Amino acid sequence: MEEQQTTPSRWYASLYTQVLIAVAIGILLGYFAPHWAVALKPLGDGFIKLVKMIIAPVIFCTVTTGIAGVSSLEKVGRVGLKALGYFVVVSSLALLIGLAVANLAQPGAGFNADPSQLDTASIAIYQQQAHGRTLAEFLLHVIPDTLVGAFISGDILQVLLVSILFGFALSLTGERARPVHRAVELLGTVVFRLVQIIMRTAPLGALGSMAYTIGQFGIGALAHLANLMLCFYLTSALFVFGVLGAIARASGFSLWRLLRYIRHELLLVLGTSSSEAALPLLIDKLERAGCSRSVVGLVVPAGYSFNLDGTNIYMTMAALFIAQATNVHLTLGDQLLLLLVAIISSKGAAGVTGSGFITLAATLAVVPSVPIAGLVLIQGVDRFMSECRSLTNFIGNAVAAIVVARWEREVDAGQLQLTLAGRHDG
Repeated sequence: MEEQQTTPSRWYASLYTQVLIAVAIGILLGYFAPHWAVALKPLGDGFIKLVKMIIAPVIFCTVTTGIAGVSSLEKVGRVGLKALGYFVVVSSLALLIGLAVANLAQPGAGFNADPSQLDTASIAIYQQQAHGRTLAEFLLHVIPDTLVGAFISGDILQVLLVSILFGFALSLTGERARPVHRAVELLGTVVFRLVQIIMRTAPLGALGSMAYTIGQFGIGALAHLANLMLCFYLTSALFVFGVLGAIARASGFSLWRLLRYIRHELLLVLGTSSSEAALPLLIDKLERAGCSRSVVGLVVPAGYSFNLDGTNIYMTMAALFIAQATNVHLTLGDQLLLLLVAIISSKGAAGVTGSGFITLAATLAVVPSVPIAGLVLIQGVDRFMSECRSLTNFIGNAVAAIVVARWEREVDAGQLQLTLAGRHDG
């Protein structure tokens, strides 16, 4: 971070250190003073709202200027198709891995829960949201009611669509639109300065979120579903270091070095349980690492809706856990149906707050073999698993942006290697 470069001797001035300390304090408060800890929830919610407030302008400025600066509009379509192809393959692989591990490890075996005896009142809202949108409705929802409506709603896909269209319009208008192009570039400079200001409140957000999670649900809740938690975390690690590590290696860069480069953002995601909290920072860091703005601006925002690797692993693993815990036998056909539905529903519930749990509910609603009432069994630890989901999603999108940029030869290979090695930080 820039703060570290300007004040290297003051370790406590580093945002990374401040967030780390805040997370530790949050855990201690949640454990020793849960009533106080729960009351700190508004700190976490407030920080997330601040970040979401700025995400739409960041995407608009980045995508619009990136497309307007591209000489060939055909290239934009090519980048989009390559990114979507990558998302489908990798996210489907994540679903398959979650399915395979759940079958092998059997984390729900022996739970012997009776679905008819479960109190589903606490998950009623998720059941309602799960039935709220078909695939066709989702596609229509991507189109905002008005040009500025996307920025009012804050829906990432709507903002992305408006930004792409606006960028196309600027490019097609040519030299006459140059003043508008320049104005958007200047706006982007101001917006990223605003991002830096907002990020100074990140320690408070991490403190509030972590304190609330531990205080509300208690560390003791982990013991009851330790098998599921352990399987999910280990599977996510296997996916990140095995699958994403292999993809990174094949693309000519080190995953370990990338993780070191984005470690500040990873800690922020961990503390807030939200990958959106670090979206603006990721875009900025990938550009400084040598990836072109036009590619990063398209791939990263789209990935936040279509490339949710951690959420995909969670969905199939949690669905099979519920089936095993309620003694429901799933045939190969049932599991293939579950996989196909998950591929679609993981895209259809994009952009919804708490999307991991809601998307799982949407999937179970279409696969009658698994009782949706079983969501009650994992509701208490879902918040603890959201950290791992968010981290995996975030890392997956960072890798995706670099991979697509290399496919397009839109990355400065020398600058990327120097930056990831820590010898050049933009």
